[in-house]
Amino acid sequence: MEASVLSAADVPLADRFEWFSETVSSDLMPVTLSTRHTADFRARITDLDLGAVRLSSFAFSPVLSRRTSAHVRRGDPEQFQLALVSRGAFRIAQRGHESVVGGGLVLTDTSRPMENEGISADGQVEAIVLQIPRSTLSLRADRVDRLLAQDIGARGGSAAILADFLHSLIGHGPNCGPEELPQMGSVALDLATACLARQLGNPDEAPAEARAQEMLQRITRFIDNNLGDPDLTPQAVADRHGISLRTLYGLFRGQPASVAAHIRQARLKHAHADLARRELSGLPVQTIAVRWGFASATAFSRAFRGAYGTSPTEHRAASLAARSVEKTRTPCTPPCTP
Repeated sequence: MEASVLSAADVPLADRFEWFSETVSSDLMPVTLSTRHTADFRARITDLDLGAVRLSSFAFSPVLSRRTSAHVRRGDPEQFQLALVSRGAFRIAQRGHESVVGGGLVLTDTSRPMENEGISADGQVEAIVLQIPRSTLSLRADRVDRLLAQDIGARGGSAAILADFLHSLIGHGPNCGPEELPQMGSVALDLATACLARQLGNPDEAPAEARAQEMLQRITRFIDNNLGDPDLTPQAVADRHGISLRTLYGLFRGQPASVAAHIRQARLKHAHADLARRELSGLPVQTIAVRWGFASATAFSRAFRGAYGTSPTEHRAASLAARSVEKTRTPCTPPCTP
């Protein structure tokens, strides 16, 4: 599911804080929470899967959150989490830094212990959290460490642009189609990277390896956003990014697939998913093939069978039949008999 909304209002009042604690520990990362508001606890969580990153909105009664080394060992999503505190404030401490942040951005690292306390005069704290896998952020971790638990104001420049975008995305993202959300995730990651790089100083200080990784990520996102273009070839990708074909091949050296194979595999993955969607069952197979950049029906069928061991038509029929059986199956009431 690309978007989900969870509310403590759906849980009995006496169980709400326990529900919130379990949800945060299982869906975000293991932590220990405490609060003075167990009797009237309120919370609402909106979550958007944006492909490369994840965006979550939290509105909750003030809590104290502690993440120890034991919590890190128990479970670590290996993320940088960039929080926009939009109501109330966070008192946050990590890696010897401590700040009180209200209305601005603050960065934390899930791989390190931290303490975070929500502060609010009206009994409600709100924050939007961008969860960035460490592997996708094209900045050196030792440089990013300088920003942990620091108040990054959001009143001007790239930080203000990022803050406005996160507000808009959490508000309108649930209404976006599944094909749009990864594109929005790419934009969010680019804005966050630009914002953090600005805080660190001159982006040209980044080593060549980090710049190459950033270029690779930018190219990969470009490919994924343009799979429907039949003219999307390695040469077209290189030309679009102002590099030689040799340089492009070098960037993909050591990746699971070459640039041409990445394009083909991504196109097949999307076509495979579309052929299984009931709402698209009226579209001819060739229409779906063209939608994902395959100009030749023969080439599409051959590539599809090579990747999945079945033809596009057979895959569609099997998927729709399986969904029909699943839809008509009714659960038994215990005790069940075989």
